[in-house]
Amino acid sequence: MKPLTKAEEQIMHSIWKLEEAFLKDILELQPEPKPHSNTVATILKILVEKGFVGITPVGRMHRYYPLVSKEEYSSSTIRTLVDGYFEGSFSEAVSFMVKQKDISIRELEMLLQEIKNAKK
Repeated sequence: MKPLTKAEEQIMHSIWKLEEAFLKDILELQPEPKPHSNTVATILKILVEKGFVGITPVGRMHRYYPLVSKEEYSSSTIRTLVDGYFEGSFSEAVSFMVKQKDISIRELEMLLQEIKNAKK
């Protein structure tokens, strides 16, 4: 799965949040300054072509819905990042975050607890 651009991700987050939405609904969730509706419509067309979004015609309008879950996309994106920058090692990625002070000891302890709970 190819990563999305920032603009595409922004639109996908709106669709994931709404689950099904018309263009106007997606536009309402965009941060200020809001993009033009034609811009959002173009991004939606691209997301449909990439297989991320489906369309249901409703009269003269389209209802959009996600074909890829947020979890599926997140997993793929993180895997691509770890493979590309940390030779596939999640421990190297976490070590990097610790060195950069992007993750605290408390957060590491919480992650360790999650790992322990998942193995039960």
